[in-house]
Amino acid sequence: MRIFTGSFFSRIFKYSISTLLTCIILYGGFAIADDDINHYTNVGNIGLTITNFGTIGHGFTLWPGQPSCEYPKGSQIEHIFDGGLWIGGKKNGVIRVTTGAIDASSSNRGEGFEYTNAAGQIITQRSSLLTSPFYSPLAVSHQDFICEYTDTATSIGGQLIVNHNPMGLKIIQSSYCWNYPYADFFVIMRYRIVNIGYRGDNSPIDSIFTGMWTDLVVRNTQITRPGGSSFFTKGGNGWDSIYNMGYEFDATGDVGYTNSYIGVKILGSTPYGKTLADTLPTGRNFVSWQFRNTVDPTYFAPQTDADGVNLGRYSKMNGYFTNGVKMNASINTQIKQPSNRSVMVSNGPYTTLNYLDTLEVVYGIICAKKTGNDPQSWDSSYQRTELRSHADWCQKAYNGEDKNGNGRLDPGEDINGNNFLDRYLLPSPPNSPVTKVVNEENKVTVYWAANAERSIDPISLLQDFEGYRIYRTNAGADIDPTNPLLSSFILNGDFDSINNIGNNTGFNYIKLQQAKTFPNDTNQYWYKFEYNNQLRGWQYVYSLTAYDKGDTTNDLVSLESSLLSNSFRLIPGTGSLDDESTPIGVYPNPYYVNAAWDGAQERERKIYFFNLPEQAEITIYTVAGDVVDKFTHNALTYNGSDIQWFKTFADGTQILAGGEHAWDLITKDDQAIATGLYLFTVKNQKTGFIKKGKFLVIK
Repeated sequence: MRIFTGSFFSRIFKYSISTLLTCIILYGGFAIADDDINHYTNVGNIGLTITNFGTIGHGFTLWPGQPSCEYPKGSQIEHIFDGGLWIGGKKNGVIRVTTGAIDASSSNRGEGFEYTNAAGQIITQRSSLLTSPFYSPLAVSHQDFICEYTDTATSIGGQLIVNHNPMGLKIIQSSYCWNYPYADFFVIMRYRIVNIGYRGDNSPIDSIFTGMWTDLVVRNTQITRPGGSSFFTKGGNGWDSIYNMGYEFDATGDVGYTNSYIGVKILGSTPYGKTLADTLPTGRNFVSWQFRNTVDPTYFAPQTDADGVNLGRYSKMNGYFTNGVKMNASINTQIKQPSNRSVMVSNGPYTTLNYLDTLEVVYGIICAKKTGNDPQSWDSSYQRTELRSHADWCQKAYNGEDKNGNGRLDPGEDINGNNFLDRYLLPSPPNSPVTKVVNEENKVTVYWAANAERSIDPISLLQDFEGYRIYRTNAGADIDPTNPLLSSFILNGDFDSINNIGNNTGFNYIKLQQAKTFPNDTNQYWYKFEYNNQLRGWQYVYSLTAYDKGDTTNDLVSLESSLLSNSFRLIPGTGSLDDESTPIGVYPNPYYVNAAWDGAQERERKIYFFNLPEQAEITIYTVAGDVVDKFTHNALTYNGSDIQWFKTFADGTQILAGGEHAWDLITKDDQAIATGLYLFTVKNQKTGFIKKGKFLVIK
């Protein structure tokens, strides 16, 4: 249920506490709709929050537990405060605009969140991955989110939606993302817009514009945590006219730690229905405005829907900067300077949407790293090289069989022979190998099955498996905010078939004579790769991929399965021991503040207890006998998520050795411990046997 502490209040949090309190009084904390803000994309390299009321992002109200628009995955580099779908048109000659979210720049802070849904209309998830618990033959991508909402309510939970004038629209929203390495850097937002009428008025809607409004903010939240007005004033913006894409970069905030772009691009549109005009607009429109700007006619934040002395939302969607009049070199230069701006990418006008006709519009949310070594506060076409490449792949994903992008199924394009233009049809690498990773003291062993070798490419319809690659990050890569952990993989092995393609290494080095099996696991593992001399207590990420031969007929290079979807975070160490003769210890001992694996914050420190029994109670004392802290250990379930270090530098999937437990040097009274000698006891909860030890902390 929406309690106006999600999308709505996230917007308010950005602006002022006094405004927030006013709205709490106004809305009384009522539950006002069956809203879902807890879904976010996680199969690719972008973590984008998707809602069922027309918005993307969550305004950092769920940070750091849920990403708003994080890229790369696990980096804590955020790119969107929030955003939403805008639709404008003329009904009976009167201009109306429905917005999913606005920049709260009007005097009425309760307006702008104008889509609602019926009870039970939460987000449905589907996946085309056979290994996913959400697998469905109806899925379009590796992770689909589907929902519906309308603009027909004028109040929610008895509370008025301020300045909302419904057009009578139902929106069927779908989002798509993939884990392929060539397609894991964008999320596609598909909106099917239906004219359902409003209170008996089934009039057509004319001169329709659709837009994706976004409040982009590119910041590294490991360096600067969200909050305060200055957090939002560091973005530079631009319009790439070649790729018809609005974008943002960090112009002066966490430069050196945020070498990212985020782009918003309209991918295409399709009419459905007998009376909707077949001719679609070719315009791709862009406009940007400054938050709470009420004086500058160029950057004026719209206050109303209709045209007027001060430009309304409908005029902004008309392409205020890209209509050949307003956009010039001066504006292009000015919007690159750091400020707090909105970015709108829109399309239109569509001539007429009659009753029960449907208009489909599709947008891409695209992330990329800056290209080259020029200063990260700059912005150039060269620096946008990767962003443009990613935008190309996003467009290809939308186009599907429509290789030339003309919106028609031309001769030779119907790959599957169904006489229908299929979109979202991507070339596919082999399936990710089914993998088993065994964590041991100073050693990690990776086993995998042969399932990838039977993969069939959906474009060539051939089994085109070629080989395997195995990767690992280095110790300490996890705490470098300039180099996100999941982009720090180093290739450790490349094994391919002997067929005059690639290195022709063969598989003798990794192939087992007999399949390896494990208890309660029906898979047969035919391959093995060992890592020896792994450092205890350090976090590594291991990944195994499969790649194909490429497809010269369709001009495709060799494709590789996802690094991210088949990656494993492990912290090597000792296994659990119930042997009463084996001593229990602590490392590092002595512990010196700012150990090599520590983070920058007081709470991002850790030491490890090792040789623990499977179930234990650990108590830490001062030399005077006062209890400093007490906690329990369960080897079957413990993964370190009870301390800040793993919350900051891991993602909840990390696997620790069963005999080790990390402690953050914070007392039971939530205080950092001082320099000194500390004693501890470890009680085996199965046998009651107690072991003792000590460790030294030097600050």
